[in-house]
Amino acid sequence: MRANRYFPYVNNRIYTPPDALIPNYTALLNVLGIQRAILVQPSIYGNDNSALLHALATNPKDFRGVGVVDPIISDNALIDMHSKGVRGLRFNVVDLAKKKGELPFAVLKDLSKRVAPLNWHLELLVHANEFPEMAQNLGQLHTPIVLGHLGYVSAEHTLKNRGFQNLLSMVRAGHAWVKLTGPYRISQSPTPPYHDVTPFAQALLNANPNRLLWGTDWPHVMVKGEMPNDATLLNLLFDWIPNPADQEKIFVKNPATLYGFVEE
Repeated sequence: MRANRYFPYVNNRIYTPPDALIPNYTALLNVLGIQRAILVQPSIYGNDNSALLHALATNPKDFRGVGVVDPIISDNALIDMHSKGVRGLRFNVVDLAKKKGELPFAVLKDLSKRVAPLNWHLELLVHANEFPEMAQNLGQLHTPIVLGHLGYVSAEHTLKNRGFQNLLSMVRAGHAWVKLTGPYRISQSPTPPYHDVTPFAQALLNANPNRLLWGTDWPHVMVKGEMPNDATLLNLLFDWIPNPADQEKIFVKNPATLYGFVEE
């Protein structure tokens, strides 16, 4: 998805990534032995989902997407995105919340109501530790909630952190899904195996293995330290989750349920 006249980056982006093209991504998936993938709209494109939809069209059977939209988008436009493989909306709470501890609840509630008939979800980029009342605030939404990077709680916090415990309660009750992605984004260690992240992963697993997902987080944008190896990141999951039944849930069954893949 190169920056060019077809898919220009927004002017107010906070980073400019290197090329991350579909052939490169497909090659990575093949090396890792992964068939299906979820493509998430990055902030560099704003709410122009053209690049995302183009990428989804390259493999409509095995690719699904999570888009970013203007809240006033029409219902017909949402239906069109659904027909092209989109199954959720990303909401950047980290950048858009007006102040620490505040969620743009009215916007989230409205969007969740509108996309619920499509069986979509809302994916929040949020530091769970900054929202200790998240379960109460998001409990009224009409769609599932998905959080990335194990809740995006820095490993400098303990498991007793109120926000993380609140997230665990949502996962335990089946009200939220969590992606076991980007451990290098929350670890205090610059290199694998990110031992300080392990307790957070295992706490989420103990809470509810039916609400956990995995992703590569490729192409690892805005990594200021050592670039992680994707195979190493994948292997971490087998250390965190030794039970084969739980592995099958997180790698296969859970994403098939959330993103609407049809089992053949």
